Amino acid sequence: MGTERAAPTGAATFSVLGADVAVRGDITAAADLHVEGRVDGDVACAALVQGESSVITGAITARSARLAGTVNGAVTVADLVVGKTARIVGDVTYDTLTIEQGAQVQGRFTPRGANAAAAVPDSLIAISTRAWHAPAGGR
Repeated sequence: MGTERAAPTGAATFSVLGADVAVRGDITAAADLHVEGRVDGDVACAALVQGESSVITGAITARSARLAGTVNGAVTVADLVVGKTARIVGDVTYDTLTIEQGAQVQGRFTPRGANAAAAVPDSLIAISTRAWHAPAGGR
């Protein structure tokens, strides 16, 4: 008769922060996360989906992410999709990157090398943010 309990079958592996939710503080989730509301803090999770009206002010660290809202902070994601409605102010570090036409990013893009990804776990990679301004005309 131990006190250990097995996780229930079909346990949730996806968490949602609705449009009416505002979080002040860091979020760490082993599960996938869908953010429609506002987060003032760092976000670390397995996979992140950000809604168009969402605002995240803080660093994002994830294995995969689809960003469609506003991000003010560094982004470190292995497999990143920046949607056409996304607005990012901060440096972006990635393994694979897709940027849809219309997305706006003000920051430096840096591919994570195979050595960097293997040497440091995703949750421990620190990125310093420096503003970068696109030339007139955005190209």
